[in-house]
Amino acid sequence: MAASARADIALGANTVSVPGLKMQDMQARVAEDGQGGLNLNLRAAKADVPAMGWKRVGLDLRGNLQRDVRMRWLFDGNVQLAGAPGGALSNAKVSMVVDEAANTLEINVSQGQAQASTALPLDQPTHAQISLKGLPAAWLQGLLGTVWSGRTTAGKLDADMALDLADKGIQASGQFALSGAGFDTPGGTLAGQSVNGNGRLNIDTTLSPARIDLDASLRGGELLLGPIYARLPDHPVQLSLSAATHNGTVDFNRLRVADADALQFDGAMAFNGKGELQKLKLDRLQTRFPAAYQRYGQAWLATLGIRDARIDGQLTGSLDMDASGLRSFAFETEGLDLADGEGRLAVKGLRGGLDWRSEGDRPATTLGWQGLQVYRIVNGAAQGHWQSRGGALSLQRPLELPVLNGRARIGELEWRPAAARGRRLSTSLAFTGIDMAAFSRAMGWPEFQGTLGGAIPALRWVDDRFDLEGGLSVNVFDGFVDITRMSLQGPFSASPVLTGDVQLRQLDLAAMTGVFDFGSITGRMDGSIDDLRLVNWNPVAFKANLLAGSGGRISQRAVNNLTSVGGGGMAAGLQGAVLKLFKTFGYKRIGLNCSLQASVCHMGGLEATADGYTIVEGSGLPRLQVIGHQAQVDWPTLVRRLKAAIEGNGPEVH
Repeated sequence: MAASARADIALGANTVSVPGLKMQDMQARVAEDGQGGLNLNLRAAKADVPAMGWKRVGLDLRGNLQRDVRMRWLFDGNVQLAGAPGGALSNAKVSMVVDEAANTLEINVSQGQAQASTALPLDQPTHAQISLKGLPAAWLQGLLGTVWSGRTTAGKLDADMALDLADKGIQASGQFALSGAGFDTPGGTLAGQSVNGNGRLNIDTTLSPARIDLDASLRGGELLLGPIYARLPDHPVQLSLSAATHNGTVDFNRLRVADADALQFDGAMAFNGKGELQKLKLDRLQTRFPAAYQRYGQAWLATLGIRDARIDGQLTGSLDMDASGLRSFAFETEGLDLADGEGRLAVKGLRGGLDWRSEGDRPATTLGWQGLQVYRIVNGAAQGHWQSRGGALSLQRPLELPVLNGRARIGELEWRPAAARGRRLSTSLAFTGIDMAAFSRAMGWPEFQGTLGGAIPALRWVDDRFDLEGGLSVNVFDGFVDITRMSLQGPFSASPVLTGDVQLRQLDLAAMTGVFDFGSITGRMDGSIDDLRLVNWNPVAFKANLLAGSGGRISQRAVNNLTSVGGGGMAAGLQGAVLKLFKTFGYKRIGLNCSLQASVCHMGGLEATADGYTIVEGSGLPRLQVIGHQAQVDWPTLVRRLKAAIEGNGPEVH
């Protein structure tokens, strides 16, 4: 019996191109399998599939090819790709059916739980119907890379899509469902994590710029769209967009979000190739709090210095901004309560609205509130009348606020929201009858009587700094404290910086020491605190000079506390024992100086002595003289000493 003949065919080519596929360094071998079929082995060192965005992918296809009774070609085998995005088809099963009678090519691929099925007409191989199930989103990185500069990081995809190949791109459309999807972009301004959803997608890369249209229902996960950071709820949120992309730029010329119980708006958004925001427009904005803040507003308000806020109520409005800043905004509310987590700002019963545009004029509006708190200071109900003209939002008439049993009057006020630098706001302020007892309680200080009044004829917001002309005068302790040259840097930052000068005039020491429980001192005190600098309301620098120059009496306890503050003692050896026999003493002068720099207070007094400086110069008998020996004192140590003294805990001696 003669042995049956077998035929092996080997082919090789530098380049082979068919619609949708280009192979380089290709080798193919076809051999009979002895059962009427053929074994096929196809390798290509480099394969390009433009529709998938695959370039220079290694290809190894092996399997069996045979005809069935219907004269269809059937192929079953394996395909291995090297270098495809996300490890796509690194070891996949593949089956193909070529049906000439039906003019159809069917391809089915599976790897693990991922399945992909494709059907296309033989006479038009550039058109395909594709079905995907459980496909890792990372496998589509190449395809997405033809449209935008982002990358997929996680998730799986189900989809039924129609795909058309063209000489300069693709057109694809169909339904999809995402599970646990994640993505990001080089600039970090567009990102998503653990997003679930479904919808319809259209992609067209045949033109420049490429276009994407999406109508989706999303549930759960997190999204970042420029300044909008969203924690998506478990119920569906509708997202509809139309975008154009080119060389990394993304222009969402249509953007609609609808989360029924939190946020709804129509708008547009654009980013340049570096991921920087170029346009943000929100129209028909409707928000309901606290859900809108918890899901969408936290990150944005944090950039404005408002963190861990508590917000309740509703607000409608619009917003338009570009790369240079704000162009317009408007809002209206029938009732809104807001408080930031750090206690710097709180408003209750906000009602009315504002309407501003960088060019032209806008209608006048009214905005009022039931209560306003700024840095612990509670203000009463008020209502302001506003109008936008030529880019400036102005107060149409003076606004008076009840403040701590007195009144604050805001005169002419002009705010330019579009001014990122330079003068942003100017106004004038006047204060009358502010109750210092109420003020001290608000600040957590020991309560003392008095009133605050004064005028600030010009307050200007320049760059990130408030400058105040004029000054405030506090009538307290039967004297006056005058505050001038005030400036506040970074008022909405985590560490605002306040600077100014303070003058003390004829303060009654008996009233002052009684309030602070320092020990009794009578007489009058003058002084100054120049170049005062507070960072986050804590002193970091000043030059303080305090002088009681007209004499009076001082108690034993006050002597001990002054001694402790200056780190000193009595001048004479037997003086301490003698002084214990008396409760109060006459003095001629008391003087204490402190220059704070780099957390060290450089101390001084009335005059220098051989071993220190005089703090108290006595008068009469017994002769009292208190000497300070420490010329430099660590500021935290000095604060502890003062705190111990005024809290009645006795002097702290080191």
